[in-house]
Amino acid sequence: MRGVFRYILIIYLVLQGIDVSAQNNYWVVFKDKDLNNFNPFDYYSQKSIERRVKNDITLVSYSDFPVNEKYISSISKEVIKTGEASRWLNALAVIATDEQIKKIQKFDFVKEVKQMQTTSNVTEVIKKKYNIELTEESVELLQEQISHMNGEVFIDNNIDGKGVRIAIFDGGFPAVNTSPVFKHLRDSNRIIDTYDFIRNKEDVNTGMLHGTMVLSCVGGKLGDKNIGLATNSEFLLARTEMPFETYKEEEYWLAAAEWADRNGADIISSSLGYTYHRYFEYNMDGKTSLITRAANIAASKGILVVNAMGNDGDKKWQVMCVPADADSVLSVGAISPRTGYHVSFSSYGPTADKRLKPNVTAFGETIAAGRTGMKHVFGTSFSTPLVAGFAACAWQTRPELTNMELFEEIEKSGNLYPYYDYAHGYGVPDAAYFVYGKDSITPTFTFKKINNILTVVVEEDETDDTSRVFYNFKDSEGFLTNYAISIPENKKALEIKISDYKPGESLTVHYKGFTETYYF
Repeated sequence: MRGVFRYILIIYLVLQGIDVSAQNNYWVVFKDKDLNNFNPFDYYSQKSIERRVKNDITLVSYSDFPVNEKYISSISKEVIKTGEASRWLNALAVIATDEQIKKIQKFDFVKEVKQMQTTSNVTEVIKKKYNIELTEESVELLQEQISHMNGEVFIDNNIDGKGVRIAIFDGGFPAVNTSPVFKHLRDSNRIIDTYDFIRNKEDVNTGMLHGTMVLSCVGGKLGDKNIGLATNSEFLLARTEMPFETYKEEEYWLAAAEWADRNGADIISSSLGYTYHRYFEYNMDGKTSLITRAANIAASKGILVVNAMGNDGDKKWQVMCVPADADSVLSVGAISPRTGYHVSFSSYGPTADKRLKPNVTAFGETIAAGRTGMKHVFGTSFSTPLVAGFAACAWQTRPELTNMELFEEIEKSGNLYPYYDYAHGYGVPDAAYFVYGKDSITPTFTFKKINNILTVVVEEDETDDTSRVFYNFKDSEGFLTNYAISIPENKKALEIKISDYKPGESLTVHYKGFTETYYF
């Protein structure tokens, strides 16, 4: 099916008289800016100004000055088509031929020209009449997707994300303007602004269904039942994803990030990512891709960026997508609601430079609002908005925190913290941590050393059929070399030979909230 659509697209371009082999997408990066044409109080929303003040970020940053309009005008006369102009990168996206690029590179105000990688991929959507009926299994899952994060603690304490503005980047938001799941947002005018960066229009109630489902997992309600936790937050909805994938989507993501920054977003929730179509695994280094650089810049503006890890865990690729590789992005993996542990499709860390990813996890199987009714859906696309909604509520409890301080506190609230691995990160965030603080932990196991044998022994009254022991090994530099989950048998969770490990290496074990490290 994808091949047919790709073929049709190429035929269309040929019929339009465009030589698809001779033109490419580029970023034209400029040497300087016009520093006399920027008033931050005209440019930023009041919410954006407040965020900057709280985070001690200057209102007059070089990266926020506009791209020189004269440069844009000059370049536009020399190329086939211009795209987005990025203040943050001081660059203009263009489609141009090789000869046009050679000419542009000679302009004295052009610093460099970077070619974009491109690829194509097609997806589909369907239409039906809306249906809010749920099966018994779906009702249970809907409750559990909140309760597994202890979300009732937020709900019972009237913590619902009030005062926090969340930007969602996706492929469209059909039915958000009609669905009963979003009635509370429409009635209170809390969808603050919308923009379709693909069509250059404000209407986003079109395109792929994915964004509608994601929004519901952030702040949707089905009657009196929460689908997500941030039911009283404000929202910015941006359409950045196309039915067929091209590098332009990263360009649109960057433009949406600048737009979200300008319009006062506190959080960006992005269930989007890009992998083998454009990159190699060694590119997952937190600095190579355009979208990763954009996400890090957004974080530097005081925005908490939450992004999906990707769904390639059971495929050849396996590792995370971009921008989940970004150091300043809270990257979210998925666990199964049936086991509470890593679900096979959830992509793994670490980054190419061995940083921890994912940071946290949530259910990768949820109930979400579709175009025509409630849907049973799968993917890190839905664990991510669950965490984004959680983050809005957590920020409401501690509004004095900066975005990166909140990032760290969300990690600390994880049910595995301080243990981590490349499948679960620090585990599932816990609402009780932000309302009541961390409980004191009682040891649940001990290390027993007899000659050359080290045994992890669990307390007898702590053993049950459902609990698992998490453990990892680190090398002398502190990087994970292996990790696994075991079931205690006869009080023994793990037994190893000490001589198999070198001085400086370590074993960290987590069981029922208690974590301890043994150093060889």
